[in-house]
Amino acid sequence: MHKVIIIDDEPLARQLIRALLQQHTGFEVVAECGDGFEGFKAIQEHEPQLVFLDVQMPKLNGFEMLELLDQKPSVIFTTAFDEYAMKAFEANAIDYLLKPIAKERFDKAIQKWVGIAATEQKKNIDTIQASNVYEGYQHRIVVKDNGLIRIIPANDIEFVEANDDYIKIVTKDGNYLKKSTLSQVEQSLNPQHFIRVHRSYIIPVSQLVRIEPYEKESHIALLQCGAKIPVSKSGMAKLKTTLGW
Repeated sequence: MHKVIIIDDEPLARQLIRALLQQHTGFEVVAECGDGFEGFKAIQEHEPQLVFLDVQMPKLNGFEMLELLDQKPSVIFTTAFDEYAMKAFEANAIDYLLKPIAKERFDKAIQKWVGIAATEQKKNIDTIQASNVYEGYQHRIVVKDNGLIRIIPANDIEFVEANDDYIKIVTKDGNYLKKSTLSQVEQSLNPQHFIRVHRSYIIPVSQLVRIEPYEKESHIALLQCGAKIPVSKSGMAKLKTTLGW
């Protein structure tokens, strides 16, 4: 029996998915959740093989919720907006169902998953970057902090530093580690607001106070928070382009 979790903030949407799924044998709905936080907890508890996941939800959207998971189940996205389709398939989604969901389309999605599950029981989703998909860039970063889920607004970031297999996000309220790479963070944040000035550092333009020469062709960026960040030659070129120097 394949365990299934339905995560959608609309009760009628959850009811429809459950009803359509009942027409297929071998599936058991082990949990229904109304937001991303509940969904995250349910997935950790039940370890489902398949999740029906809405994109737009309060508190935590579908992409952000998946980003928190270390072991990710197969996902079929459900949403009323086709603009998320590309991001969903970049996230290795099994399928993408537009609301209102037609039975024929639902059945095809299930058949597709069954075919994949025959050779792979759990499909990992490792490339979720988007948080705010309206503009294509994140306006916040979600991290796990001592068992708690913390949402860090991009405006609160003072700088981001590479830290082995993690990144360290520095804010005025504290520092937070997230298992990611600096390149992934660089791609997800708005390049007009955040600049990778060094192979190990990303800074927000709003934090920049001044830039001072250092050694050879390198510089030091002085930030409002008091930090002194090394700026490489290529980082300096990015700053000049973004700031119009």
